[in-house]
Amino acid sequence: MTARILVIAGSDPSGGAGIQADLKTAQAFGVYAQTAITAVTVQDTTKVYSVNPVAPEIVRGQIEAALNDIGADAIKIGMLATAEIAAVVADVLETNTIPLVLDTVLLSSNGTPLLDQAGMTILKKRLFRRAALVTPNLPETEAVTGIYPRSEHRLRNAAMVFKMLGNEGVLFKGGHGEEPIVRDVLWTEGEFFSFEAPRQDTRHTHGTGCTLATAIACGLAQKLPLREAVTRAHAYVQQAIRTAPGLGQGSGPLNHSV
Repeated sequence: MTARILVIAGSDPSGGAGIQADLKTAQAFGVYAQTAITAVTVQDTTKVYSVNPVAPEIVRGQIEAALNDIGADAIKIGMLATAEIAAVVADVLETNTIPLVLDTVLLSSNGTPLLDQAGMTILKKRLFRRAALVTPNLPETEAVTGIYPRSEHRLRNAAMVFKMLGNEGVLFKGGHGEEPIVRDVLWTEGEFFSFEAPRQDTRHTHGTGCTLATAIACGLAQKLPLREAVTRAHAYVQQAIRTAPGLGQGSGPLNHSV
C-alpha cells in the first residue's frame, strides 16, 4: 500500500515553505500527503506580511477527517501559530501512536514570531513527549532550552533538556551557523550522529526546515529506521538547495523535484 503522511502546518502562498513545500516533498518520495492547515500566511521570498490562524475547531476537524478515513503512517507538525491550535493538536494526537516528526517553527527567517509563548509551553509540556523526532535549528534550540549549542558540551546539555521534557529524538540543525561546513546532529537512543555538508553560497534556502522534516516523515511512513530516514532526507535537501530554480527577490525556494 502507498505510504501516507498527514502534515499539520501553515500555508505559504509563495510555494516555497509550509504546506506547499510539504506536498511537493511527499510527491518526490512517492508518499501520499494529506494536510491540516493551521494558518494562512501572506508572504513572499522577502518577508512574512501576516499570519492568519485558522479556527482551532477547523484544525481539529481536518486532522480527524484525514485520520478517520485515509489514515496516516506518519505525521509531521510544522507551524501551529497559537496556543489554542497547539492545544487542539495535542488533544487529538494524545492517544495516537502514529510516528510524529515535530518541526519547531517558532520564527520566520526574518524574525517574525510564528508561535506565541503560551503555544511554546504546550509544545514543551505536551507535544515534545509525543514526538519521535523534534527538528529545531540553532535559534529554536536556544528558545526551547536556553542553550545555544555552539560546542559539543552545549549540544549535550541541550539534548538533556529535551530528555527532561520527555523527548529522546532530536535533530539539531546547523544551518544558522557560519562555519564552512554545515553540521546537523541527530540525537537518538542516547547517541549522537553527525550529518555534514559544505555550506552552499546561495540565498535560495526558503523552506529548508519544512522540507527536511517532511522528508524524514516520509521515511518513517515508508518504515525506514530513524537514522536512515534522516540520512536520506539530509541528502535530498542538499540536492534541492544545489539545484534551486533561482526564483524570487529574497530567500528563494528549493527544487523539490530532485
